[in-house]
Amino acid sequence: MTDYVVDAHQLTKVYQMGEIEVQALAGVDVQIERAEVIAIMGPSGSGKSTLMTILGCLDRPTTGDYSLDGEAVAELSDDGLSVIRNRKVGFVFQQFNLLPRTTALENVALPLRYAAPLNGQPRIEAGRSAGVNGTKKERARAALEAVGLGDRLTHRPNELSGGQQQRVAIARALVTDPTMILADEPTGALDTKSGEEVMRLLLALNRERGTTLILVTHAPDIAAHAQRVIRLRDGLIVEEGRL
Repeated sequence: MTDYVVDAHQLTKVYQMGEIEVQALAGVDVQIERAEVIAIMGPSGSGKSTLMTILGCLDRPTTGDYSLDGEAVAELSDDGLSVIRNRKVGFVFQQFNLLPRTTALENVALPLRYAAPLNGQPRIEAGRSAGVNGTKKERARAALEAVGLGDRLTHRPNELSGGQQQRVAIARALVTDPTMILADEPTGALDTKSGEEVMRLLLALNRERGTTLILVTHAPDIAAHAQRVIRLRDGLIVEEGRL
């Protein structure tokens, strides 16, 4: 039996714009295996950003079924989506979205502050690198060390280069030990060298931790790192295949 992290069927998304309905997704099926590296591509307006928000539990589909790591999430409440999102998904965006007045360590520890029990079980388990009894601070430090920033714990974002800031964002994404990382144009704000370093880091995390990696991108050179590319147009998958 195939171990799917993402198992979505006939996803639709309709936005109401005044009296006009806009269909962003028109019936999309997506299945992604554990530890797979996927690229989602398509022109502006193709539906890829909408698909990303649904797969990342930032929104829910209008219709369709979606299971993330075996949990049905399509019809969860906002609070339920928030719980699953915190436990299962790490996000890396083009803009680093770091809090400017807090240190790298504090930025990375931020997702751990929102941990809460789910069905009587701890929402966040101890991180691999931090040990069973690791504190939030220890886990954040371990995540920064994993991205090569163990010597930048107390630096604030304005004291870091763009590539270093994106590494902090990646550490923040992995500190909860998520099932998958969603990276939306992760190198778009970086120079070529820094972008290549960030991609090497994301791919290394995928190999070493078995974290599913979904890359949402316009860039063919970024998509070339994926094992499979999903191309969207007008809310539909028009091409899908392994590289």
